[in-house]
Amino acid sequence: MAMTLRLSEEDDRLLTERAAKEHRSKHDLVVEAIHSFLTERERRFDDLLARSLEEDGELLDRLAE
Repeated sequence: MAMTLRLSEEDDRLLTERAAKEHRSKHDLVVEAIHSFLTERERRFDDLLARSLEEDGELLDRLAE
């Protein structure tokens, strides 16, 4: 899917520098960054939910009655 991404001059400069250092395209870095952000956020949410269910399971069971 195609999309337009508008970056500030500073962010574009940083992205250009990073791409040059890693010998990769800016596109590849942006795709990787988005994927990492989304998967890490999903993992953190799942961890928080599991911890809440574990710590508050008894209370949740009582509330469900």
